[in-house]
Amino acid sequence: MNTEFKNILSASDKDAQYDERAKRLLGHKIILAHILAKTVDEFKGMHPKDIAGFIEGEPYISIVPVTSGLTNIKTHDDSTCIVGFNTENFEINEGLIRFDIVFYVRLRNGLSQIIVNIEAQKDEPADYNILNRAVFYVSRLVSSQKGRDFVNTDYDSIKQVYSIWVCMNMKKNSMIHIHLTKDNLVGDYEWNGRLDLINIIFIGLSHELPEHNDDYELHRLLGALLSDELPLSEKFSIVEGEYNIPVENVIEREVGVMCNLSQGIKEKGIAIGEARIINSMYNNNFSVEKIAEITDKSVEEIKAIVEQQEAVLL
Repeated sequence: MNTEFKNILSASDKDAQYDERAKRLLGHKIILAHILAKTVDEFKGMHPKDIAGFIEGEPYISIVPVTSGLTNIKTHDDSTCIVGFNTENFEINEGLIRFDIVFYVRLRNGLSQIIVNIEAQKDEPADYNILNRAVFYVSRLVSSQKGRDFVNTDYDSIKQVYSIWVCMNMKKNSMIHIHLTKDNLVGDYEWNGRLDLINIIFIGLSHELPEHNDDYELHRLLGALLSDELPLSEKFSIVEGEYNIPVENVIEREVGVMCNLSQGIKEKGIAIGEARIINSMYNNNFSVEKIAEITDKSVEEIKAIVEQQEAVLL
């Protein structure tokens, strides 16, 4: 396998690892609590530490399939059929699209629950409209409740769902709430039912870290955690000093690994780009010596890169 192809695979692998670490960072209950405090009306005004206690169990991270028919799994306990989120057969279902993070949250009345999905995106996708995907995800969160959270025609037991998308590398910081509304076209009859069942939240994070104020409090926290440019010491200073979140061993390790992976991705990308430029110059009849002079590399380094290209073409 040629070196350039190895580099591409290595960079892709690191990129995948970076994505997984980002999900695991966001999946910590205290971080989820900060997100809920700014996005879910039920918890607005509450301290995130108090909200964390309402998150039930451990969040499902990258293990619940989105695909229709695979989100739920049925198990039998004697004569009882139990339906829950499908976290089985991970290897069998490898390659399926999965929710990044899914979890239940108990409301303050102690009786009701909501279902929350968090999705982490490095940027806004170019090959499809992200809102369309979010609508699909939130619809699956509703439809998958049949047989798990309600049965037969008990539609009044449908739980409120939130699909919250954290999109990095945006042009500016933003947050938007998309939800059902109604327009009276003829008359003003009040139809029974809930308009608040479906909620989509988009959180856009820009490269520039905002100041710590009420409007951008969540953006600053998430931006610091997920930044691929901020020094590790500054990340910890913001998380601990400004948000009073103890950087325990697990969080500290994951943030550190993300920083290392991010640096590795950049370095591999630069190396691949340099190799392509050098080969292009050589193919356009630049001498090895001239390329070395232009790129500030040694003649031996240029020869090695050119030889790798020629070996691939043989």
